[in-house]
Amino acid sequence: MTASDHEQGASVVVYENGPLLVRGDFTLRTPDGTEIDPGRDTVALCRCGKSAIKPFCDGTHKAVGFRAAAGRQTPAPRSDEAA
Repeated sequence: MTASDHEQGASVVVYENGPLLVRGDFTLRTPDGTEIDPGRDTVALCRCGKSAIKPFCDGTHKAVGFRAAAGRQTPAPRSDEAA
């Protein structure tokens, strides 16, 4: 990975009926803040919830028939709305 890759941060690609592919300079953490070592600069993260190696994808989405579009299904939240 080059210095310019780190300056760009991470990119996330949503695959239809599949995982989130994360590339670049990123940190994965558990809910309590413990860092998860991804072991590489590109990882596939599970979206179906059935992976045996969560948070990483193991391909189980294919076996369970997981379906989810790659694009946004609902409008983006408005920044001026109360949380």
